[in-house]
Amino acid sequence: MDCCICSPMATMYRLPRNAICAHCYQGAKAIIAFLNKDEQEEDGDHGSVKSRGSMKPNSCSTMGMRDACEKVKEMRDREEPTNQRAAFLEHGFALAWKEGMHTDIVVKPGTGPPIPAHKAILAARSEIFRHMLSGEEQCIKAPAGDAISLPELSHDELFLLLSFLYTGGGLDDEDDVPERHLHALLVAADKYDVPFLRRACEARLAARVEPRNVLRTLEVADLSSSAVLRERAMDTVLEHAEQVVFSPEYEDFAVRNAGLCVEITRALLAKTNAA
Repeated sequence: MDCCICSPMATMYRLPRNAICAHCYQGAKAIIAFLNKDEQEEDGDHGSVKSRGSMKPNSCSTMGMRDACEKVKEMRDREEPTNQRAAFLEHGFALAWKEGMHTDIVVKPGTGPPIPAHKAILAARSEIFRHMLSGEEQCIKAPAGDAISLPELSHDELFLLLSFLYTGGGLDDEDDVPERHLHALLVAADKYDVPFLRRACEARLAARVEPRNVLRTLEVADLSSSAVLRERAMDTVLEHAEQVVFSPEYEDFAVRNAGLCVEITRALLAKTNAA
């Protein structure tokens, strides 16, 4: 069947010959469902969540493809100014940091040279940094030129952390970021209470989980209290149990993480009994 949307001859068809293929049909349903969900969430933000049966006739639940396309275009038009504002803010903060404009503190990694930064940015991004820099015990702010140490991070990891705090990015091309750096950043995000960085690291690490690295990922997930990553890693362990449990790394992992090994054993037994 020729589709009136994706077929090369689509512009030539007229009613009643218009037809739509299964892929385009499912895509249209997905778009309308997404827009319907978006509208329901907006209603919920205003304290008036509506059921599907009580929604207005012109709502997304009853719109056709033309209305859905108009809605997508409207959303795209709203997105452009938002992206421009984000780029404006990101460029300003990133430039001030990269060029060292009026930096008033240096951050020392565990290895490598320190990196200059701005107290105000660190304090705005993390409550933990705010307390560290405010000198609350003495009720005075730390003087300019002070330094703080983050010994658990290498120089490269500290650079990635600061880059993310200033711009909200730096991890976009995750293929160029080694797993060990993402592990360190996830632990740092938990330690210094940076939820946005935490979610970014979780998403990238979850996409990389496989039998060869699942034990280390599970260990880091447990250390950083990441329930999302922990569940993803545990599922991978169960799916590839023989390969993981009989790997050379498992013995060392068991010595360091007796509690996790108990959980793995129980999960394997539960899976076996359920099968």
